[in-house]
Amino acid sequence: MYKVNDYIVYKKSVCQIKEIKKNPLNGNDYYILIPIDDNSLIIDVPIDNRMGYIKNILSKEEADFLINSISTIKPLDNINDKYIEKTYKDLLYNGTHQDLIKIIKTTYLRNEDRINSNKKISEKDKDYFNQAEKYLYNELSIVYNMSFEETKNYIINKVQEQIKG
Repeated sequence: MYKVNDYIVYKKSVCQIKEIKKNPLNGNDYYILIPIDDNSLIIDVPIDNRMGYIKNILSKEEADFLINSISTIKPLDNINDKYIEKTYKDLLYNGTHQDLIKIIKTTYLRNEDRINSNKKISEKDKDYFNQAEKYLYNELSIVYNMSFEETKNYIINKVQEQIKG
């Protein structure tokens, strides 16, 4: 059981537990969650988590391992533009950190290719890139106690160090 002020991942959003309350209708306890990127939203979730939507935030060790493995995570290849959105949706739905990194790498490379060919970037790629970044960096920002932008820059620098060897 989590405590008030703990951070958790609810579905894909990083949330802080603001309260634990008892439902007056059925007597069950539930968490009052506030997403870290939208203080106006309040989410009530049963403590029993029978739907499996609540997950622990990564530990610092798990986050370090993930960041150190980014250079080994391959972007998607042989992508059919007709099915790219379904592929991105499936990866987002799975919600693993590795899948988020695949989306970030794939969309970044696809848009860079388009820019280099003097074409407009794909809105679809841009949207999925932003979503994957949001989910990944919001969680890591809590782990490392940094802002979203600091976390993004930290990870970019770490990956660049890995590439340089």
